[in-house]
Amino acid sequence: MTATDSRPRLLMIIPNRGMGGAQRAFHDHSVELSNYYQVTEVIFNDDLPDMYPSGNAVRNLDVPGGGGPVAKVQNFWRRVSRLRELKKELNCDVAVSHLEGADYINLLSKGREKAVVLIQGSKVHDRNISGAMGWLRKSVLMPWLYQRADKMVTVSRDIIPEMTAVFGVPRHKLSAINNSFEVEHVRKLSQEPLDAATQAVYAAGPVLVTSGRLAIQKNQAPLLDVVAALLKRQPAKLVFIGDGELREDLLAHARALKLRVYNAMNSTDVLTPDYDVYFVGLQENPFKYIRPATAFVFPSAWEGFPLALGEAMTCGIPVVSTDCPTGPREMLAPTVEAPTTPLRHAEWAEFGVLMPMLTEPASLAADMACWTDTLVQLLNDAPARERLGQAARLRSNDFTHRRIFGQWKELIDGLLSERPANA
Repeated sequence: MTATDSRPRLLMIIPNRGMGGAQRAFHDHSVELSNYYQVTEVIFNDDLPDMYPSGNAVRNLDVPGGGGPVAKVQNFWRRVSRLRELKKELNCDVAVSHLEGADYINLLSKGREKAVVLIQGSKVHDRNISGAMGWLRKSVLMPWLYQRADKMVTVSRDIIPEMTAVFGVPRHKLSAINNSFEVEHVRKLSQEPLDAATQAVYAAGPVLVTSGRLAIQKNQAPLLDVVAALLKRQPAKLVFIGDGELREDLLAHARALKLRVYNAMNSTDVLTPDYDVYFVGLQENPFKYIRPATAFVFPSAWEGFPLALGEAMTCGIPVVSTDCPTGPREMLAPTVEAPTTPLRHAEWAEFGVLMPMLTEPASLAADMACWTDTLVQLLNDAPARERLGQAARLRSNDFTHRRIFGQWKELIDGLLSERPANA
């Protein structure tokens, strides 16, 4: 940005930095939209490192989180006040918020600028929104505040119905723009060779790989049960890429199932082909682990428009995913309507395989058996794997930065055109 830059002024707002899908998406938005607008990033505090630096200007409101109820309320309104002042100082034209906490501050500080809220996942199916505070958020804050937005962008078309039906957002304020992926960059990184020890693991038998935070949303525990059942019928290995708060629980569950477990975080574990399950932790380049695998498996309980699934498709391997809300069906079966009742069989779709969710206690045994049967079928059908891998790679071309951010530019320019000429 220069002193003579006459382009519209865009604020990108997120509570804090760090590592995660939302932060990665925020980085991509900041970088790509700076091709068209003056972009300034806004964070509430600087308590986490910037894992995805964009090179754009950053303004820190310097208001901490945490504390008791009184402190939280005081800090909430301090953030509103400071963001309102910053919008005036920078003569902001459009303010785009990422994540719910930033949405509230963006909308309550709204002035002359156009306010855009990005909804990155299902609010109805998010099990983290629970208890008394969850009720307050769903029943009071979201229905009230979301009305103030000039536009709400959902990353999946299937989030739009819940925003209108549950939260009362007028349909004309809603648009669906999918997440985007650095398609060519991911494909280039996926060609990097694995080290010799990991290559030996991959050479020892079919490899299933999954990627994502080890957290309740990703629902990886039942996948271990599926693999335990699969191993009774044929050789296979499961590789977890990522880390999170449920790591120890997943390790314990795997061992309870009598699976041989490699844990990269345990310095005494030696990487050999002798294990069944491999927890390799966070990887700077996860794609080199994904491309040579036999298939990518994705057991999430809910999503938005999942980056990990899209990146696996970009790597050109067959993907097997729960038909969870929201995203996987739109990615793998874009022309097929969602069933009126939860999927209870394997749906071999155009760009991948959609599977039952692994969250319902009453049907869990049958759903896991369906997963096991389907994986046995896929692992023993090389032509099907080749077809699905090529189809997934082709579908990922729909999610390039150029295509997706062209849609964002059209939306923002439309909002700017609504502004009075002297605004």
